[in-house]
Amino acid sequence: MKSIEKLRDISKRFSLCGIEAAGKEAEILVRSALDINNLELYRDDPELGNEQAAAVEEMAGRRSKREPLQYILGYNDFLGLKLLVGRGVLVPRPETELMAEHAISLIRREFAEKGGLDDTDHRGRMTVLDLCTGSGCLALSLAEEFPGALVYGVDISGTAISYAKKNAGINGTENVSFIKGHLFGPVEQDRVFDFIISNPPYISTGEIQNLQPEIKDWEPLNALDGGPDGLDFYREIIPASRKFLRENGMLMLELGAGCAGDVAGMLEDAGYTEVEALKDYAGIKRIIQAKWTK
Repeated sequence: MKSIEKLRDISKRFSLCGIEAAGKEAEILVRSALDINNLELYRDDPELGNEQAAAVEEMAGRRSKREPLQYILGYNDFLGLKLLVGRGVLVPRPETELMAEHAISLIRREFAEKGGLDDTDHRGRMTVLDLCTGSGCLALSLAEEFPGALVYGVDISGTAISYAKKNAGINGTENVSFIKGHLFGPVEQDRVFDFIISNPPYISTGEIQNLQPEIKDWEPLNALDGGPDGLDFYREIIPASRKFLRENGMLMLELGAGCAGDVAGMLEDAGYTEVEALKDYAGIKRIIQAKWTK
């Protein structure tokens, strides 16, 4: 069968399964099986060999069961990094990629005078902590952008930490370390950081069953469930973070929809200043940042 004919067949099947970007995802699977780009696919319309056809069919069958496309491909692109993902680790979202971009800009602005941003031999190196690191997407993005920084990622999931370490390896990122544990638990009690970032679980427990099948049926529950109102992790991270931040250190958190006001109140009550909420591509207040002045 020709590639484009197969693509159209899979696209129709995906549409019947309720997959929104059916055509695009069918295209990605066919291209993946053939290891070609879009131009080659539509210009040449190559014939699928038996092995290639079987590979496409196997992937399409998995996707029809609403398994996330990224799990099927085995990776996800994130700010120029190729990140391995699979069952047991959250798929990085565009909103988190946006947060990484904001974090890079904030660090450039707030810590421009801090030694070690770009010089890997500088002794006064900036330190970064990423809580609930998952695949390591935030920690790795910041470590790559600031090779002079020392970056640490923490996650309670051994599976997530395993993926994060593999991702550091395949991207050749050496200035990052990943530690298994709950939030600040595995962090040395006398260690302080210039910048703490986190994309914590923030879906309220009762809302999880209303999520897309790709999320509720496949992604790890412990990376989604933020408690009855979705705020449990903010209540834990915000007061505890004060001990682990240097003077004028910054805290940045990803937010669930509609909780910016509650989290801003927690930050202000904890003594943080310069609290600012930032919107995502849909106009939702998705990111919040604040400064700690002791």
